[in-house]
This record gives sequence, C-alpha cells and structure tokens, in this order.
Amino acid sequence: MTTTVARIVLAPREGQVLEGLADGSTLATVSLDLKIREGTAMGYLKLAKRKLHGVSETAAALAVGYATDAISPPNLLPPEALFLPREQRDIVSLIARGMAATQMATDLKRPVSDVRRDGRELLANLRAQNRAHVVTRAWQFQILTADEVNAWLR
Repeated sequence: MTTTVARIVLAPREGQVLEGLADGSTLATVSLDLKIREGTAMGYLKLAKRKLHGVSETAAALAVGYATDAISPPNLLPPEALFLPREQRDIVSLIARGMAATQMATDLKRPVSDVRRDGRELLANLRAQNRAHVVTRAWQFQILTADEVNAWLR
C-alpha cells in the first residue's frame, strides 16, 4: 500500500527546472534549454526546494518531488536488471535525503573513505552523472520508492 503526504504543486517553471536537473544536467544546461538566465533558474530551483519540505539539496528535492507527484516520475525499469551491493544500496536513501558523505558515514558507522568509494561506485553502476541523477536512476530501478521517501518526510 502506498501512502503519500500532501500533494505539492510547483509553478510550471519550478517543475521544469527540477525535471531538467533529473537527468544529470547542470543548472547552466537547464537554463539554456529553457531559454532563461542561470540566476533565474536558480531562483526557481530555490522556490521549488522550499515548497518541497524545505530541502536544501537537489537530490532531496527530486526524491520529494517524485514521492509527492510534484514532478513527473521517470519511467520505471525492472529492478532485477541491476545488481547493487548492499553497501551501495544503503547509501541511496541517504543521498536522497541530501546527506554529505561524513553524515552518511556516521549514520552507517563506516569509514568516510569507504562511503565515498561506495558513492563513486554507485554512480558508475547506475550510470549517473551526479547525486540528483542517482535519485532518478534509483527511482527508475525502484531502489528508492515513494513509501520510503514519505516515511522520512513524516
């Protein structure tokens, strides 16, 4: 059973900027694609993050956006098409929460160097460009779900 928190409505440009970042693009690229100044795109991103439970990281904004239907979720892929070691799976939700490597290491009671290595390997395994793209790819492979995100939003 999927439980959701209250639906969040983003202004069209806020959603476009966030969805543009979902594929690993930079803010500069997204602003060019939308034909707006980079500073304007940054303003829309900040507004979106504020509406999305006040998150500070783009990865977290995407996770909350997908979970609350504020932005269109990516097409799903079969979870069995990807194998991730447990150490890499463990950090997916922490990346989605916007945690830094040092915070993840403390949470997981593991050395920071191991967490950073697992993060690099996770990006490679998911073929992700950056942390925001990790969230999108993890969502596609159903490693990160609305139920999981909604649980930490409560």
